[in-house]
Amino acid sequence: MKDAHVYSHYRDTVIGSIVDLAAEHDDVVFLDADLSSCIGSTAFQKAYPERFFNCGIAEANMAGIAAGLSSMGFVPFIHSFGCFASRRAYDQLFISVGYTHQRVIVIGSDPGITAQYNGGTHMPFEDIALMRQIPGMVVVEPSDAQSLYSLTQQVYDSGSSAYIRTPRKGICFRYSADDDIALGKGIELSTGKDVALIATGVIMVDAALAAKEMLASKGIDATVIDLHTVRPLDTELVEKAARRCGKVLVMENGRYPGGVGEMIAMHLSRTYPVKMDFMNVGERFGEVGNLSYLSSSFGFTPEVAAEKAERLAR
Repeated sequence: MKDAHVYSHYRDTVIGSIVDLAAEHDDVVFLDADLSSCIGSTAFQKAYPERFFNCGIAEANMAGIAAGLSSMGFVPFIHSFGCFASRRAYDQLFISVGYTHQRVIVIGSDPGITAQYNGGTHMPFEDIALMRQIPGMVVVEPSDAQSLYSLTQQVYDSGSSAYIRTPRKGICFRYSADDDIALGKGIELSTGKDVALIATGVIMVDAALAAKEMLASKGIDATVIDLHTVRPLDTELVEKAARRCGKVLVMENGRYPGGVGEMIAMHLSRTYPVKMDFMNVGERFGEVGNLSYLSSSFGFTPEVAAEKAERLAR
């Protein structure tokens, strides 16, 4: 697996992964919604101009074109900001792609509060819930550049349609090219006995790891799980953590209904009910601000995570 440390932003990482796939597979094509400069898909255009299509600011049409390309044997990757890739193109993704059993891989960039200064209109908190309703749709939200690169490759290999949730700007490196990153299998970053922090995405996994250190100073031993694949859910790992700790905090940069927290709560209610709490946006719309302000405003901080986890553990 390629070492993702060569990239400087998440956008470079996901596009780099797709360019590398295109070098090996002639069926890979890329469609963008007039956002090439935002996601960096010009790199794909330069490498494979005959396989790149700028569909303009018309996301629903882009999804329909992708479905048509899929019916001709291509594997389309399509991109727009997460709000438009999910909400605006949803009927076409559900019917033209899902219902007709076509295969399209959707990149929804800047999910949740990572939209920052684009504000509330551009903050998809419900995109995971929407994509979970399309039968067979894989949903991933990697927490670093290496897992983003690897999981993008694995989504292609899976043969399924997928929704990849990723920020555009910034970068962090939690894993190396030698680490075992497997689609459908979460990663246990630490093993504790008192409370399990199950987090998805860059912001929440960072917050969970910092919260673990805060909890350790109070004698609370926390498990931290990077749930990079939301669907299919790694039920084995979730149940293992629930049985070991008896308390679970689910952390997501999105909304509870239909989201990661509700999905895990629904599963554990049938298999191993435990005491739970949740970090999510609640009943709010997005707002304008930088990531630091928004994390504080929405309670997505290590301090809030540690407080919730401590209440559970006590």
